[in-house]
Amino acid sequence: MTKSSVRNICIGGSGLTLVIFLVLTYLTHASFPERTHPENISEEVVWGKKVWEKHVCIDCHTLLGEGAYYAPELGNVITRLGEEGVREILEITAEHGWGGTRRMPQFDLSEKDIDGLVEFFKWMNNVNASNWPPNKEG
Repeated sequence: MTKSSVRNICIGGSGLTLVIFLVLTYLTHASFPERTHPENISEEVVWGKKVWEKHVCIDCHTLLGEGAYYAPELGNVITRLGEEGVREILEITAEHGWGGTRRMPQFDLSEKDIDGLVEFFKWMNNVNASNWPPNKEG
């Protein structure tokens, strides 16, 4: 193999890889509205996201697989526990924390905070993450 053929293979391979990367990036970004349903983001959902960020919930929980792995995944918590189950846990947490060995601290959540978090989790539950993460309760 000559130097020029090696150079051409490297340049051609790099160019082809770049084109594939750009096409896949475009297709991924084009699918976001269909997967996330941004039209369903209400003021309550936004408030719930702000509460999530204010209390830095991602330091213990994961959301669609991102975050710490200390506490349960919350991207599909509505499917696993139901809206009332989630609301009950948040109300108990607002009063005196939740859990046994791995204890969720008391956050003094208001009714508006709890409503917002439930709406945020409901919206997250409808995000099409192609069944990621593979999470089951228990």
